[in-house]
Amino acid sequence: MDNRESSDTATGANKITQNPQSSYRLAKTVVPRRYEITITPDIASGSFSGTEQIEFTVLEPVTELVLNAAELEISNARIHERGVHIAPSQIDMDAEWERVHIHLNEPLDAGSLTLELDFSGSLDQKLRGFYKSVYHRDGVAHAVAVTQFEATDARRAFPCWDEPDMKAVFSIRLAVEEGHLAISNTPIAEELPVEQGRRLVRFEDTIPMSTYLVAFVIGPLETTAPVEVDGVQVRIVHAPGQGHLTSFALEVCSHALSFFSDYFAIPYPGRKLDLIALPDFAFGAMENLGAVTFRESLLIIDPESASRLELERVADVISHEIAHMWFGDLVTMKWWNGIWLNEAFATFMELACVDHFRPEWERWTSFGLSREAAMSTDGLASTRPIEFPVAHPREAEGMFDILTYEKGASVLRMLEQYLGAARFREGIRAYLAKHLYANAETTDLWDALEESTGEPIRATMDSWIFQGGYPVISATLRAGGSESGASEPPSLRLALEQQPFRYRKSPDASDATWIVPIVVSARVGDETVTRKELLEQPAKGIATSDARGPGAGPITGRVVVDLPGSTQWAFVNAGGWGFYRVAYDANSREKLLDPFSSKRLNTLERFNFTADSWANVLCGESPLEEIIAVLNAARDENDHNIWTFITGILGFWDHVARGDQHDAVREFSRSLLRPQLERFGWDASPGQEDLEGTPILRGRLIEALGTTGDDEEVRAHAISLHGEFLQGRGRGASLDPNILSAVVCVAATWGTPDDLDTFLDRYRHPRDPQEELRYLYAMACFRDATAIDRVLDLALSEVRTQNAPFLLRQLLASRNACETAWVFLKEHWDEILSRFPDNTIPRMLDGVRSLCTSSDLVEDVITFFDAHPLKSGQRTLDQSLERLCVNLSFAQREAHRFRDLLQGQ
Repeated sequence: MDNRESSDTATGANKITQNPQSSYRLAKTVVPRRYEITITPDIASGSFSGTEQIEFTVLEPVTELVLNAAELEISNARIHERGVHIAPSQIDMDAEWERVHIHLNEPLDAGSLTLELDFSGSLDQKLRGFYKSVYHRDGVAHAVAVTQFEATDARRAFPCWDEPDMKAVFSIRLAVEEGHLAISNTPIAEELPVEQGRRLVRFEDTIPMSTYLVAFVIGPLETTAPVEVDGVQVRIVHAPGQGHLTSFALEVCSHALSFFSDYFAIPYPGRKLDLIALPDFAFGAMENLGAVTFRESLLIIDPESASRLELERVADVISHEIAHMWFGDLVTMKWWNGIWLNEAFATFMELACVDHFRPEWERWTSFGLSREAAMSTDGLASTRPIEFPVAHPREAEGMFDILTYEKGASVLRMLEQYLGAARFREGIRAYLAKHLYANAETTDLWDALEESTGEPIRATMDSWIFQGGYPVISATLRAGGSESGASEPPSLRLALEQQPFRYRKSPDASDATWIVPIVVSARVGDETVTRKELLEQPAKGIATSDARGPGAGPITGRVVVDLPGSTQWAFVNAGGWGFYRVAYDANSREKLLDPFSSKRLNTLERFNFTADSWANVLCGESPLEEIIAVLNAARDENDHNIWTFITGILGFWDHVARGDQHDAVREFSRSLLRPQLERFGWDASPGQEDLEGTPILRGRLIEALGTTGDDEEVRAHAISLHGEFLQGRGRGASLDPNILSAVVCVAATWGTPDDLDTFLDRYRHPRDPQEELRYLYAMACFRDATAIDRVLDLALSEVRTQNAPFLLRQLLASRNACETAWVFLKEHWDEILSRFPDNTIPRMLDGVRSLCTSSDLVEDVITFFDAHPLKSGQRTLDQSLERLCVNLSFAQREAHRFRDLLQGQ
């Protein structure tokens, strides 16, 4: 960062030296009350200037004012106190700590004052702070100036107290070029012509809110006609030519506003709501109050040509961001350690909202896939607690991960199911009502829920929030004593024990304990009975069960559930909402295969049974035969979520197998999947309508058979359909969107270098944002070496920096491209770091977990990152590297057994 100089400017010579042990938090001796900010962007030159008046209160005498500022030049500063002007003695910029120090000749006494600042800066190049985004129309580039401030980048647009508990009112003024749309958090109050052909757009004052929620968007954009929802004006803001792709977003937004106003029993806290589609955006979306920003692909969509999963994703994200208007914007965490509560609760509420919007989507069931992804990370030694202390604000960037969103939402759902939906909602309402326009901490939510329910919420939830990982419940069913009288069979005793789950054993394994709400369902005669237990403190003097679960460490708790002697089977985690795994003794597991295959277990229970069985095998605590038995028992399964998980397992086996072992995996994949495709067909039978999830399942089967299964017939048909789709003829002209991505993937997998040109053309000239991404990421599927090299080069040239990291991630995960992609990444590492947004780097490197094809390659990966640690997101990288080692261990332990175990299945 630069330290710019002028006569009254911050100078590099006066850089502040901080005590490394001192707090990164700003002192609370001065608090802002209201900002009046005027921004004048010069989008063409990539620069901006601004002025601001900050009304603030001094709580105790100070000799300097300390604000946050980064990459700004402050050219003037003035302080006013009841008509008296106070000139600062010196202004110092501290680039390392991202602060400006305004020194005073005499102390400021307690009271209300105003600070005036003149500043300037450059539009950022890494999609953060105040930056430039570009779209193309008719071959012409058009630039838009936009903001993205969370977590700590408001300081790159204007000097401020850039901490979440420093809430203030904001009055925004934007001096914009004629023909440019100007948007901020609130409605426009007035527009006035100013010099140089610009107009000054003044917006109404906001509610008190944190700096990271301020937003402004300026440029040649269009809006839909406003739609009124419960008195709130709603619009979609978009690039020209996209207006016809906004109806679904308006429908979802209208539903979400009404749903959340009712759920929280508090009206929407803003005065209008604009949903803004941006061509370049490093995140998925951002909950700026009244001006929510999105990637185009997560807002702009054609419901006629989009797949169900694409529509679901758009509905999820819109609902998530609108939930934040209450949970995050109206009531905000005090500091970044509490970001999990914002994001986890918004994830929880998005699911509740979308489940209400489209019940037939069964969104809570499909969330099982996301929850399993969180458990895959949380089962690593390198996991973290959902909430942990944050010192430097940069550490907060590492909290925007799967543990915050998916694990956090899973734990909240477990709590809601334990308490009951009505009691849970009453506690949430009480929490929001108590902290309106203010800040709160995690414990404030637990206290509100305890007051409304009378349950010991804090003690229960602390065990899930403040320690990483989760338990595995070992379940052993044994005969108990005989009942009085000889006519009844002896009773059965189900012993349940908990210990931490880990994918890799370690001599210093955790001895963590969780308070685990457990529901057991058991089949007794013709009825299914349930038992509820709370597994709490460690049991003393308990002998170890025969059915020890995965991982290592002492037994940390045990309960025994008595069941009738006529019990046929017992299933732990009935309902499927517990955030834990289950390891059954061999006999109990064998008995559960029948209710699994016959669907006496519900969909989420079947999903969990499959996922837990695979986790037990992956960590080495169960033999490969166990998961093979489950896969064979799933041959009559009809849920797309379960088949998505199964095809993921098969794809992983395909990735690590070599030679004749590889042939065995492909043959088994065909034997398992081909009957399913024959059962469901390539489209619905004439005169019959598909069940809701069948088109998604059909697409999963086609893709897996055409790639992992190497099914020649499926491959040929998919390639033919893709050709017809491109030409708009035959069946391809009306191809079901739910199988289109699969067809595109299969065509790419077996494509030639010439075919890559076709994909590239479709990527460059898409019908909508979803098609653009569909063809972009399909290019990572090519097997041809020349095509792979071209796609890698595209990632550092033509592809938008918001998407390129994810293209590289897919190339790293590809069986055919992974080693080439790894060499490319190492050779271009510095360029990648300088080009891509910082928050995308750890997500890109998630792909390294697939570089498990040899121990030498794994060693090379680990050595490289030992020498090249990340400045942000290192913990996420550590998790990917640990998962890489887990995958290698599995490959070394089991890959040589595929042929013997899979042939003839």
